[in-house]
Amino acid sequence: MTPFALTRIIAMLGLSIAAITANQATPIQPKELIEKAKKAGLKPMPQGKELAAYQQEQIKKHKLAAPYKPTLTHAQVELGKKLYFDPRLSKSNLISCNTCHNLGLGGADMVPTAIGHKWQANPSHLNSPSVYNSMFNSVQFWDGRAGDLGHQAQGPIENPVEMAATAKEILARIQSIPAYVNEFKAAYGNNVKIDFKLIADTIALFEMTLNTPSRYDDFLNGNVKALSKEEQAGLNMFIDKGCTACHTDINLGGSMQAFSVVKPYKFAKVGGFKGDANGMVKAPSLRNVLDTAPYFHNGQYWDIKDAIKEMGSIQLGIAISDQEAQTIEKFFQSLNGKYPAVIYPILPASTAATPKPAF
Repeated sequence: MTPFALTRIIAMLGLSIAAITANQATPIQPKELIEKAKKAGLKPMPQGKELAAYQQEQIKKHKLAAPYKPTLTHAQVELGKKLYFDPRLSKSNLISCNTCHNLGLGGADMVPTAIGHKWQANPSHLNSPSVYNSMFNSVQFWDGRAGDLGHQAQGPIENPVEMAATAKEILARIQSIPAYVNEFKAAYGNNVKIDFKLIADTIALFEMTLNTPSRYDDFLNGNVKALSKEEQAGLNMFIDKGCTACHTDINLGGSMQAFSVVKPYKFAKVGGFKGDANGMVKAPSLRNVLDTAPYFHNGQYWDIKDAIKEMGSIQLGIAISDQEAQTIEKFFQSLNGKYPAVIYPILPASTAATPKPAF
């Protein structure tokens, strides 16, 4: 038996029990609901000193910007921000990380499928997930092929359908701009050796600051008044229906999960994406989910209530009514977090030595 098959059986057994017991959300006291949520695997976003410790743990774990020892200094984050917004990291000089992960649009792009170099649509019709809170995902990309933000940042730059550049081309552009060279020295020391990995890892350091704590986190941390009664009822139903089987932990998602557990996804043929080798797909984070339509890996649902009902059908084997979907949507309102203030940077000017764009 393959790991994927075993996962499907376990999920079906567990979720079928949820289907029997969760026709209606049972009223519950706020403090009891907090404990119930934590037992279901839901965790508040770390903040303050806890967040700083979490960030340093991730930097060390994934060896970001190694052999240097980044501590998310102002110079490192500001440099990463400039690189994130710089379209010269694409072959055409037209596409930046922010093109598909627009920080003014919930970190996504509001189209069903990502559009890249020469207006090419993603060949698997894949939708751009939000970059906000992506540090809390255990894997990156819909098929989970990257384990950290540094490796994720490399992928689109070199993908011929996305930014269509090569590591060599990007390195040449950055090294041809004295202001960028000086900023790398300010960020990592005068002896810094700029390479493609360091460029991508620096983008990742900036992305690690794009976190959106919400009232939901306040609630899990003990503020029983942080969520309205309607939002609490939605959270309770979200747990009772079995949604936390996949949408769990800090990000309410971000890990690889079995997909179409009970029956096929209605729009599975759109793009033909089948996940990783075992058919597993990264469950998207639900933070700020109301800001990131359309939904699913191929962006086929624009109304969150329809997406909720489809998940109930294909993942849990239950029919979620319109009223129940609306109740869960109420909970999702509490996941709308406080976006960090991001001032669009003035990018350093190109020089005569900077390689020209190509189309």
